[in-house]
Amino acid sequence: MILIVAEQANGKLSKSTLEMVQAARDLARDLGSEAPVTVLVLGSGVAGVAAEAAKLADQVLVADLPALEHYDPELWSAAVAQIATEGETSLVLIGGGRAGREFSPRVAVKLDAALIEDAISLKVEQGSIVAERYSFLARVTERFQAVAPVVVVTLKPGSYPAASALPEPCEQFDVELNLPARRVQVTGRESVKSGRVSLTEAEMVVAGGRGVGTAEGFTELVEGLADQLGAAVGATRAVVDAGWRPYSEQVGQTGKTVQPKVYWAIGISGAVQHLSGMGKSKLIVAINRDADAPIFKVSDYGIVGDVKEIVPALIEKLRT
Repeated sequence: MILIVAEQANGKLSKSTLEMVQAARDLARDLGSEAPVTVLVLGSGVAGVAAEAAKLADQVLVADLPALEHYDPELWSAAVAQIATEGETSLVLIGGGRAGREFSPRVAVKLDAALIEDAISLKVEQGSIVAERYSFLARVTERFQAVAPVVVVTLKPGSYPAASALPEPCEQFDVELNLPARRVQVTGRESVKSGRVSLTEAEMVVAGGRGVGTAEGFTELVEGLADQLGAAVGATRAVVDAGWRPYSEQVGQTGKTVQPKVYWAIGISGAVQHLSGMGKSKLIVAINRDADAPIFKVSDYGIVGDVKEIVPALIEKLRT
């Protein structure tokens, strides 16, 4: 069995879960009929999430419990390890977000399993799971072969396309869990309100680099164009380090990985660290005054010129 731990937000499956399903489907073809794709949904009041997952997998396991209302790495790891053991799981797929990176090592220890983190591709060779991941700021691609009966993998978001729904939903099963007592209580939660689409979920991203000049320039040019296109806003590490934008908008090796249909690179030179986070975008449009900027080597359309002249003209054209 291939076990996927569903990630969810605001009562819906996250895009990363759909990507894990696609990765699992690709692997299942090589592993054969003994590797059904199973999605585990943990939480409280998750009937809608489970129904959504049922359109993607061979089976869905649901643990809808008040104790799971808030994420807790000890509870999540205990639940996943129990289900993986009972289902004779050979591969556990966990999202590579903050929570996934936190509880996946615990799962691996409980299962005495191999652990591969931040995988960007998975395949089967001679019956073993083989994974690739970036290292040394994406300058090196490492290749791993798991030599263990059970493997736990965190998948880097944006590494696979989102899986499409199946013709018929699969069956859902409620599961009973033996959970440890919660040792950390959630005393409050504060969410940042934003009218924009999530960066990792967006089909179009407008990202800016140091070439926009200033924080005010970023707001005027990048946010201005994103508003007209209904796009998410992204930024390079240099922009985030300068304090112009929050870390939540950073795209790249040390930020988020995105795979939108269209990626606008405004004043971005195209350092390899940034390319590792957006290189799989379906279509890349770059605007930069430096004709030799590396970003033009990966872009589908390139405009050589001053972003302070070109972007306002684009915004004005879109307004009319």
